[in-house]
Amino acid sequence: MSTPKKIVIVGAGFAGLRLAQDLENTNYDVLLIDKNNYHQFQPLMYQVATARLEPASISFPLRKVFQHSKNVRIRIADVISVDTQNRTLQTSIADFDYDYLVVAFGCTTNYFGNTEIEKHAFPMKSVPEAIQLRNQILQTFEDALIAPAEELQSLMNFIVVGGGPTGVELAGALAEMKKNILPKDYPDKDFSKLTIYLLEGSPNVLNPMSVDSQKMSKKYLEDLGVIVMTNTLVSHYDGETVSLQNGEIIRSKNVIWAAGITGNTLEGIPTSALTRGNRFLVDRFNGITGLNSVYALGDIAFMTTPKYPNGHPQVASVAIEQAKILAKNFKLDLKNTSRIEYEYHDKGSMATVGKRKAVVDLPKFSFQGRLAWFTWMFIHLMLILSVKNKLSIFVNWMFSYFNNDSTLRVLLKPATKK
Repeated sequence: MSTPKKIVIVGAGFAGLRLAQDLENTNYDVLLIDKNNYHQFQPLMYQVATARLEPASISFPLRKVFQHSKNVRIRIADVISVDTQNRTLQTSIADFDYDYLVVAFGCTTNYFGNTEIEKHAFPMKSVPEAIQLRNQILQTFEDALIAPAEELQSLMNFIVVGGGPTGVELAGALAEMKKNILPKDYPDKDFSKLTIYLLEGSPNVLNPMSVDSQKMSKKYLEDLGVIVMTNTLVSHYDGETVSLQNGEIIRSKNVIWAAGITGNTLEGIPTSALTRGNRFLVDRFNGITGLNSVYALGDIAFMTTPKYPNGHPQVASVAIEQAKILAKNFKLDLKNTSRIEYEYHDKGSMATVGKRKAVVDLPKFSFQGRLAWFTWMFIHLMLILSVKNKLSIFVNWMFSYFNNDSTLRVLLKPATKK
């Protein structure tokens, strides 16, 4: 029996995790490398940031996922570079040889080169960042109790930059906190001055979605009291003052940056394989252009097809489908059977704006409102990995649904040694 070929997967996001799962107990030696020892469910990150869910509800220990696997190994490390000639991956803990390398480490927050904004605004691309943002939000409410009058409004202005699903969902969650939770938590404080802004550079929020969904999501946000500003770009933010390109200025200590993503890069992969958004150019089999046995999946893969001449949307369903097809192709290789090309079948998109308010676009039609909200909840629960986490999230949601509250507003600050 021949020695199993080595597949090294970098990144345990939707694509990397699914690929490793689909290759479980096959005749491949699979190594899954991530800088964290858990998979994080990013679509619900905003609920951690707004104290609706605990971080553990959306985090899944990798070793638990692969407890019964005979051929998948886990290593926690930072990836440094790749030598594609000698098929070696350099990491912070060791160098690993591979027969096939799959890069699936996703994207990071895109500040569009503005280091000032990068320094002062709060990102929300990982569980630690969501916890940091939760601490900031909860601490702001405490600070507001003792703030002098001249500083109060800058504390009370929350600015969410970016009108995609993350920005829309976060702005809606903050508005619901203002309406349902803060009056109960702080009966001695008037939070009517708390103002939530949603800034979007294009003409509409939820830009890739249908016109009906764009209009309804904006209406839902405005009904919740969010100030939605489209065609609005941020030029500066110094931690105190937001300067807009139209000359307007808003004072705020709380700016949350959800305005875009850019691909993580890997030293050793030629720049000729990179395209806009720092994404890797891949063929219909997800192989990186110009390289042998190196693949890219998910958000960082840029594949053009007749149906998607400008690349696929950077969403979980694309990442999961690409991983499924690549796993199938690796299995076909074992049988010496020809591979199949990837083609994305759009399942639709959705976003929630608040309780009983959501928008759903399916390939043939779109709908909004209460049914959309229940659909959003059901789909997200189905995507959650473990039964325990599904139950935990469902109980939290039901508790919140019936009493407009959550029990998770705990300030957890990192300890420091003296």
